Amino acid sequence: MTTQNVRPNKLADAIADHIRRMILEGSLQPGERLLSERELAVKLDVSRPSLRTALNKLIDSGLLVADAQGATYISDAFGKTLRDPLIPLMETVDARTAFVEVRAVVEAAAAGFAAERASDLDREKIRTCFEAMVAAHDTQDVDEIARTDAELHIAIYEASHNLVLLHFMHTMESILRSNVYLNRRNLYEQRTQKESQLSEHRAICDAIMDRDAPRARAAALKHMTVAMQTQNEILEAKRRIEISIKQLGPKDLSMGRTGR
Repeated sequence: MTTQNVRPNKLADAIADHIRRMILEGSLQPGERLLSERELAVKLDVSRPSLRTALNKLIDSGLLVADAQGATYISDAFGKTLRDPLIPLMETVDARTAFVEVRAVVEAAAAGFAAERASDLDREKIRTCFEAMVAAHDTQDVDEIARTDAELHIAIYEASHNLVLLHFMHTMESILRSNVYLNRRNLYEQRTQKESQLSEHRAICDAIMDRDAPRARAAALKHMTVAMQTQNEILEAKRRIEISIKQLGPKDLSMGRTGR
């Protein structure tokens, strides 16, 4: 059945659903400009009136916005109600720790789904991300290690093909990248066994490549649990130092008057 045989209203709904799904999956990002109406109609092989109706539906729902010149963008407000209240909280240690706890649950689920659902392209992307992480470890570039770590976790989210997980990840991506980056720097610099994190990521990737969902979930949970334990040890050591400093009095910091 061709699109010409589909009633305009039904076709508009189908177009709107397709674009909505691409937004939810993260294929279309907040702030991204869509092709012109003419180009988009050609790409989708649909009539311009049906496309215009679909775009108006998405504008009315708040997923798209149109400027005065008629250009259409993915709404920047998409996900802000979930993300923005958390940004100031991320400056506190307790909130960062809580976010890692949430990640432990969500990433275990994402790894399991990825093992079950990843396409060949997903698997290739995960493999490429892990190889980049290995290369960063070889050069001991901490910033690059942290960046490739975040890229790998995001690739696993995408390979889960779970719309809610994908929406959560893309909404929280800036916080996720920051959290992964800070944790990775701290953990890499503090751990005596620096290859242990690489081994943990390798275990997750191997399980996904083997399509072994239980093993992938267990490996992801173990990785996050170890990260939380190490992070708590770092924080506890920092608290002990802070307490020791606070106990120092004036006599501990001054040599007294020198007579000058």
